[in-house]
Amino acid sequence: MHFGRPIMKLEYFADTDSLSIDFRSQPSVENAEISTGVVVDYDADGRVAGIDIDNASHKLDLTRVVLSKLPGAVETHSS
Repeated sequence: MHFGRPIMKLEYFADTDSLSIDFRSQPSVENAEISTGVVVDYDADGRVAGIDIDNASHKLDLTRVVLSKLPGAVETHSS
């Protein structure tokens, strides 16, 4: 667990075909739809906290994710 530490997390929900990308562990307090079905979440300091994408498989190629030269640990979970 990463108590109080910022984490970046990508999570795909097949039942709703949505992709959630969290950039921070802080909760979002504001959001803006920047394109149809694409919502950017902001934290209390105005920083981007996450992005939610509806109908993700129609907007993105979800068959492959490449993580390159990240300074932190990378974890994978499948369920």
